[in-house]
Amino acid sequence: MKQRIKISDVQLGYKKSGQIVQVLKDLNLAFDASQLVGIVGLNGVGKSTLLKSIAGLLPLLKGEILIDGIAVNDDAYEVLAKKVAVVLTEKFGGFNLTVIDVVQAGMMPYTNALNQLNAEQMKVVEEAIKLCGLQHHQHRFLEELSDGYFQRTVIAKALAQQTDVILLDEPTAFLDYAAKHDLLIMLKRLCEEAQKCILISSHDLDLLLKYCHKLLVITEDDICCIPVEEAKTNEAFKQIAKGYL
Repeated sequence: MKQRIKISDVQLGYKKSGQIVQVLKDLNLAFDASQLVGIVGLNGVGKSTLLKSIAGLLPLLKGEILIDGIAVNDDAYEVLAKKVAVVLTEKFGGFNLTVIDVVQAGMMPYTNALNQLNAEQMKVVEEAIKLCGLQHHQHRFLEELSDGYFQRTVIAKALAQQTDVILLDEPTAFLDYAAKHDLLIMLKRLCEEAQKCILISSHDLDLLLKYCHKLLVITEDDICCIPVEEAKTNEAFKQIAKGYL
């Protein structure tokens, strides 16, 4: 199975008031194609920091992260834009952007200097919109969307980017119950049929147990990657679930 992400001797953190805040250290992990990996942990443990670091949005304090063998650093952004897509919790808007404008932006790594889309690229955009159930909302402005439909829009943008790696931070947070299941079913199918590697952080532990292949369990003391079948007997996972699963 092809390795998509390799994390070697990595230390993660960020700067706050000029000081370095260390979040995770001594990380050595690997994620393969066709894997849907759920990232679980209590608030503040470093899930978002990990995803942002893999995407190159936060500089590493130490170590190396490779995406399909390419190092995540400032020199590789143009290449990595075709390798990894990321969906974060932060909202954006303005500039009279519509849903289809945002989804089309996912194709920017493949367009010309004028960001013009050809017929084939428009088909990719239309398919992403359809997969996320946005056909009847594609011409609405972002400011008019509910939190749930905004979330679907940024997920559709990530799908349109056509990357082998997709990183999603709390994508189910504002979705209704059925939409949460639909999203996880779609992500699992993408992994298995298109050999994508998808990492998804979520507090919906029951959904991750139902649909993911593996779980990355993060606590203050340790970090481990386990098959979902082992989750309910894993002490770190039980610490996070607090007996409710």
